[in-house]
Amino acid sequence: MKTITKAVFPVAGLGTRFLPATKAIPKEMLPIIDKPLIEYAVEEAVNAGITEIIFITSHTKRAIEDHFDQNFELEEKLIHSGKKDFVKKINRDIFKDIKFTYVRQKTQNGLGDAILHAEHLIQEEPFAIILADDLIINNPSCTSQLIETYKEHQCSVIGVNEVPENETEKYGVISIDKSVSINNTFFLKDIVEKPKTNAPSNLAVVGRYVLSSKIFKYLNNLAPSVGGEVQLTDAIKLMLDDEKVVGHMYEGEHFDCGSRHGYVNAIKYLAKDMFNE
Repeated sequence: MKTITKAVFPVAGLGTRFLPATKAIPKEMLPIIDKPLIEYAVEEAVNAGITEIIFITSHTKRAIEDHFDQNFELEEKLIHSGKKDFVKKINRDIFKDIKFTYVRQKTQNGLGDAILHAEHLIQEEPFAIILADDLIINNPSCTSQLIETYKEHQCSVIGVNEVPENETEKYGVISIDKSVSINNTFFLKDIVEKPKTNAPSNLAVVGRYVLSSKIFKYLNNLAPSVGGEVQLTDAIKLMLDDEKVVGHMYEGEHFDCGSRHGYVNAIKYLAKDMFNE
C-alpha cells in the first residue's frame, strides 16, 4: 500500500464573500488570531504525515507563496532586535522539510478543474485534498482520521458531517448504504452536488478528501455541470460505478471560514483557549 505524502490545496478562488478585505489579500491569508487560515490547514496536513504541499493558485495569491518562503531581511531585523522567539514563529520547524509546489490555475473552472491541475505531480499516488476554508480542529486531525480510514478500507475516503436539512443545498451530499456502518464510516451509494430538493441525506461533504489517483480518469472526461464548473463530486459519482468509496464522519470542531459567521466563530473558539492560559 502506498503511503500518502501529497496534499492538494485549491486556493485560486477570489474570496468575494469577504470583499473589500480580500481585494488585495487572499482570503486564505486572513488571520485567525495570530496565524493565517492557510497555515492551520497546512499544519493539519503536515501533522498527518504529508511531506509535499501542492497549492493550486491564481495570480492574486502570491502572498501565500511569500508566507511559506523564508524572509531573511525580516529574520535579521528580529534577531538584531532581540526577538528570536518571533523568528521561530515565522520560520517554523515543522515546515522545514516540507516541499511546497505552486501550480497556476489561470481560469477558475471549479474544484474538479483545480484538482486536475495537480495530475502531473500526483501521478499514480493516493493523495489528500484540503479546502482551507473549512477549519477543522481536533487531535488527531481530520486529515489524519481520513488517512487511517483509507488504510483500513483501501479505497477513496470523503470527510463528511451532519448538517441541518435546510442547509444541504450548500454542500455535496452523500447517499449511503445504511446496512453497513463501521466506526462512523459509510459506504457510498451516490453523491449529489448542492441538491436544491430531495437531498439523499444530511451527510455533507466538508472540505477533506483522500482519493485514489484513479479520480483523474473521471475528471478528464467530465463536462461542466453545476454553475458551469467541473465538479469533483461528479467525478466521484462516476468512480462509484467502478469501485467502492467511503464517507467518514470525522470528529472535530468545524468552522466554515468561507463565511463571515463561520470565520468569526472560529476566532471566538480559539480565543477562549488564549484567554484561559
